[in-house]
Amino acid sequence: MKAKKTEFKSSVLSVFFENLGNYVKVKYPFLILFFLGFLAVCAVTLVKVSTSESVARFALNDFEIGQVADRDIIANKSLPPDGMDPVAIQKGERIIHKGFVITEEAYAKLKKMSVSPIYIDYRAFANIILFLFLVAVAWYLLYSFLPFNRKIKMREVILQTIFFLIVYSATAFGSKVQLFSTQYSLCIIIPASLCVMLVTILYDDLAAVLFSVIMSIGVLVASGWQLPPFLYTLATSLSSVAIVRKIERRIDLVLSSIMLSIFNAVYMFVLLVIFNESLTDSGSLIIGVMCNAFFSGIMTLGFLTPLEYILNSSSVFRLMDLSDLNNNPLMQKMLVTASGTYNHSLMVAQLAETACREIGANALIARVGAYYHDIGKIDQSEYFVENQKGENKHDEINPSLSASVIKSHVKKGVEKAHQMHLPQAVIDIISEHHGNSVITYFYNEAKAKDPTVSPEDYSYPGNPPSTRESAVVMLADTVEAACRTLENPSVTSLEKFITTLINAKVEHNQLDNCDLTFRDISKIKEAFVQILAGYYHSRIEYPDQKEEENKEKAEKSEKQTKADKSDKNE
Repeated sequence: MKAKKTEFKSSVLSVFFENLGNYVKVKYPFLILFFLGFLAVCAVTLVKVSTSESVARFALNDFEIGQVADRDIIANKSLPPDGMDPVAIQKGERIIHKGFVITEEAYAKLKKMSVSPIYIDYRAFANIILFLFLVAVAWYLLYSFLPFNRKIKMREVILQTIFFLIVYSATAFGSKVQLFSTQYSLCIIIPASLCVMLVTILYDDLAAVLFSVIMSIGVLVASGWQLPPFLYTLATSLSSVAIVRKIERRIDLVLSSIMLSIFNAVYMFVLLVIFNESLTDSGSLIIGVMCNAFFSGIMTLGFLTPLEYILNSSSVFRLMDLSDLNNNPLMQKMLVTASGTYNHSLMVAQLAETACREIGANALIARVGAYYHDIGKIDQSEYFVENQKGENKHDEINPSLSASVIKSHVKKGVEKAHQMHLPQAVIDIISEHHGNSVITYFYNEAKAKDPTVSPEDYSYPGNPPSTRESAVVMLADTVEAACRTLENPSVTSLEKFITTLINAKVEHNQLDNCDLTFRDISKIKEAFVQILAGYYHSRIEYPDQKEEENKEKAEKSEKQTKADKSDKNE
């Protein structure tokens, strides 16, 4: 029995370590960043603690001359006298004795110990580090398990780590400046709104809310566990997320900064009232936090464009710029050289955007991705059926070469996207909109000639969609292209045909890597049917219109009869 228990435990441990090893292999970049970021925070904390007026985890303000000491404090380092402070301290010396009055000399030694950079309160340091470690672990776990519905890029985590260090350092060292030494004036120099606005615009509001909570806890620690800076930072950060999450123009940031200024003034006044503080200096504090909010919005506007390009992010402003097809030379070139592909892309964009709205995905990313998903067809547009006018280029070449030309538009599209420095989310849609599916028409042609032909040779080189937006664009692309072959389709026939097309993608494992549910697929299908039914609907015939058409047909028939008689007489 013991042998079985031992064997069971060993098998459980082996499975655990195997899973742990696999996890580390996949997540090691994030784990390294987690470790380096935590070390950086530890370094800032060490500097803060070493320059704080604290001794043996008690602040210098806890002692005064003439007070009866309630504890013993013994020096564990020697400090020689200097020009600024002639007092000397010997290692092992009892500075104050419990139950005895604190003398001027003892207080002077306490002060010398508290301000000395080599006399670090390690217990206070250890307490802060342990707390920050728990916060960091919670941050990592929340980022790992919250449903962001998108890939978390390394650059995003690096940006948030840098922002956290900036806010933490500004809070830790700002309190050492006389002008911002109080817990309320400290709020003036905390750049929380600036960092949160940038995270919200560059990524999304869920990431910004999580960052706001973690950053506020960092402010709580850096400010010496003072509650007002923590509450203020949390309130202004969440307000920043709520204000900028729906804006679509860069100029709207100016209005947002004005709105946030008003909110910050209200928050500061409420904190002063709640904590029963004097309102004598409230005017300068309120003006200070209002300036913080206003300049945060202006600085966000300034930092946004360079950060968009450095991080290659899909911010709403950048996507809106890319969705303006009239000012895009590449799309204008597509309109001229591949008009069929251009019109196809517009229709796919409409389908994808509507479907993404129905399932709660990012409709703007889907629309822009659909606009650009076929830019690789521009160079050889005549080989794609939507651009052909009677003559089919594929009749002149073998199926293998035809498949190579068709496949190449994905690779060329990705290359053009990189040259244009498009956001990574859009590049992913371009590379994934065909997945690794087989080019069925040419594969069947080749197989009829050679039964041993491999389907891999006739498959697209991409990967199946990894996001919901990419999957929706794939389905919209397939459905729009296939429905062009239907003649006078009804709603019923469209619904059956679209269901068949989507089911084929599911059966060929093209939707395995994204987070689409069966309910999402049902909503996507309904959205497609509704739009395409409206697009292909039959034109209503008015009573007079039918009579006119019959009259025209009769006149044409009469003219043709006369012409035939004339030819016969000749």
